[in-house]
Amino acid sequence: MARWEPGAPERLQKAALELFATRGFEQTTATEIAQSVGLTERTFFRHFSDKREVLFHGQHLLAQAFLTSVNSAPPDASPIEIVASALHASASFFPDERRAYARTRQSVIDQNPALQERERHKLASIAIAVAGALRARGVDELAATLAAESGATVFGIAFTRWIREDEQRSLADIAADVLRELLTLTATAPGKLR
Repeated sequence: MARWEPGAPERLQKAALELFATRGFEQTTATEIAQSVGLTERTFFRHFSDKREVLFHGQHLLAQAFLTSVNSAPPDASPIEIVASALHASASFFPDERRAYARTRQSVIDQNPALQERERHKLASIAIAVAGALRARGVDELAATLAAESGATVFGIAFTRWIREDEQRSLADIAADVLRELLTLTATAPGKLR
């Protein structure tokens, strides 16, 4: 029997990602993940409901970072200023040391349509939560939805750029650049769209 060691969820996540990257997501079982770090399948399921959860564990913390930032924004901040602050706060979850892990994780997700859908759902859930928090601050529904959806889109684009092999900038810097580009695009939109 394996001796207890701390950090089982983290060890399972690391082992799962390595196995998914080398063998493929579909070809790897929860039992194999657990056994690769000297644990049992039962221990795996004590921490994760299924093997997909290994890749998405902790996403609630990212959503909470967005919401905490929205809720702590100054009362007079505009919806887009609030979203900009939330983007900056969420970037703290992705220090440079996590870039290699994030690249590998994304390559696993990119190879599996069900995981891609789960990733899109994660961003959509964040947008819905942020829109709700903005409405709770008194922002009207359309402005809250546009700001929140824009923030989720900016985050997704910035994250994709951040994990590029040749990228060295921080996620916060990239997100700020992407948001600036969005604001530039909307500022130069023609007066009449019809």
